Amino acid sequence: MMQLISIDAAYDGEVQFQQLVYFVAVAETLHFTRAAERVHIAQPSLSQQIRALEKELGAELFSRARGNVALTDAGEALLPLARRILADADTARREVQELVQLRRGRVRLGATPSLCTGLLPQVLRAFHERHPGIELLIEESGSHDLVRELARGALDLALVVLPLPPASPALTTVELLREDLVVVTAPTARAPRDPVRIADLAGEPLVMFRHGYDLRELTVAACRAEGFEPRFTVEGGEMDAVLGFVRAGLGAAVVPAMAARGAARDLRVTPLAAPGLRRTIGLAHRSDVAPPRAAREVQRLLLESRP
Repeated sequence: MMQLISIDAAYDGEVQFQQLVYFVAVAETLHFTRAAERVHIAQPSLSQQIRALEKELGAELFSRARGNVALTDAGEALLPLARRILADADTARREVQELVQLRRGRVRLGATPSLCTGLLPQVLRAFHERHPGIELLIEESGSHDLVRELARGALDLALVVLPLPPASPALTTVELLREDLVVVTAPTARAPRDPVRIADLAGEPLVMFRHGYDLRELTVAACRAEGFEPRFTVEGGEMDAVLGFVRAGLGAAVVPAMAARGAARDLRVTPLAAPGLRRTIGLAHRSDVAPPRAAREVQRLLLESRP
């Protein structure tokens, strides 16, 4: 006659958690020695724990006739319950670990320089106030470099310009914002046409970003579409350097509106004539690796901050 057992004891502390680990190991291998090797315990100790479990439950869990190990009816009844308890315990352990990661750990975030000065400060401030134990590592670079760093696992998340080039590695992206580009000039420079046409930049001295910078490629492509090659007075800088060179009167520059707003007090900002130039910023991470819990929290805050 089938023996009925109650697993309620597992929640009362009478059945030890580790005994269920040993039981499942024996049930899945049907061999005490191999089960002992799996759970890294001596075989006599494993057998002792199984006997103690059987005594606690008042039922034999394995038949051991002629050296062959098989589950009894009671063992068959216990196995799915034991697996569920172990799975729930593993889920609880992982959930606790992820909560701990929001008290300790780090997030490696890449972004273009204009976003580092425009969008990120307020988002990172909100994250730091909630999770002061998390270290924030920021990589400031162009999208091409950030995509490469994501692919090799050096970053958890990156803010990149979309669409990605066709040859880009497998990344998961979500659109974060679309941003107009504007023309900035020194207040002492000759006032440009308002709004500025791309064709108006022909022959004008321009301050240009370094090679590999998305804004450089976008500006050069727009000028060529109007039938001229842009003339650079200074090139090779990052955002702060470009704005500084413009401020010094070395030329005009095409920059994101977000970056221009931060420097508007000492620069003249002029919109581009329709259809203008826009760029789309996306939030990216590797498709084959889920971002860690802390990085997902930064991701959530960034998505919530979308204009």
